[in-house]
Amino acid sequence: METSENDKITPEEAVEILKKRGLEVTIEQAKLILDFLCKLADITIAQYIVKPP
Repeated sequence: METSENDKITPEEAVEILKKRGLEVTIEQAKLILDFLCKLADITIAQYIVKPP
């Protein structure tokens, strides 16, 4: 699945979003969170697209 860079949330944006919700994270932590969420989304989508035999 391809997305353009404009569709992605940057780590800096994630820090600001989380800060508004009362959770303070570093840029590095935000990068890890975003990487995890992308992997989780890919796995979830794959489960719906790929049907077991």
